[in-house]
Amino acid sequence: MGKLDGKVAFITGAARGQGRSHAIRLAQEGADIIAVDICEDIPGSPYAGATESDLAETVKQVEALDRRIVARKADVRDNAGLKTVVDEGVEQLGRLDIVCGNAGIAGITTQPQSVWEFDATAWQTMIDINLTGVWHTAKVAVPHLLENKGGSIILTSSAAGLKAYANIGHYVAAKHGVIGLMRTLALELAPHSIRANAVNPTQVDTPMIQNQAMRRLFRPDLENPTKDDFAPASQTLHALPTPWVDSEDVSNAVLFLASDESRYITGVALPVDAGSLIK
Repeated sequence: MGKLDGKVAFITGAARGQGRSHAIRLAQEGADIIAVDICEDIPGSPYAGATESDLAETVKQVEALDRRIVARKADVRDNAGLKTVVDEGVEQLGRLDIVCGNAGIAGITTQPQSVWEFDATAWQTMIDINLTGVWHTAKVAVPHLLENKGGSIILTSSAAGLKAYANIGHYVAAKHGVIGLMRTLALELAPHSIRANAVNPTQVDTPMIQNQAMRRLFRPDLENPTKDDFAPASQTLHALPTPWVDSEDVSNAVLFLASDESRYITGVALPVDAGSLIK
């Protein structure tokens, strides 16, 4: 018996990284999956986006666990398109119990940039994806949870949703906003037996940080820093002796918040941060 037998989870940003890991981990515990990803590069982002082949690999790995999955290309900035996918997924899979608002971008820059120095496009893209996209995710999913008379919403914030970091003010603002959105959802949905929580990861070993732009931001002394060059600089963020956590570490926290093991936990921001918040 799995912890999520008979349940259906909707996961955004599911083509790779944390989103794929969440899909696999929840499927391992019996959940069927509705998965979306933009499967495109984001203009202005210094690293490549996921691809349709990446999303197909997520499908393959979920189906290998003998679970059903409805996977579609969709942009969390497009409320109507997102709603179409969720409605189709619920029609095919029969219900919706779990929502993982995971899609997001890092918005990294190769040079330190103060809040007042961001151009309007960079700021707006960050807010549109990392905050408004999370609101869209909740907006299209909550009616199905209400029909289901219960459920669990898990929004992906960040350690930067609970503390400030210089030079990524647009990201910090968006991720703090996710915490406010989560807490409001928790209050509004509690009478309907729907819980809302957030996970707050530190650096996670995915393409979002494992790219040259991020490495150069941490190691400006090197022209082409490697992963090994990046690791000790990243580790300075953490109390525990690790430069980053793995996607599976975040997925295990998501599983806990999705399952009945956390049935009376709502409105909580759960750090998966290697102690970065106590430094």
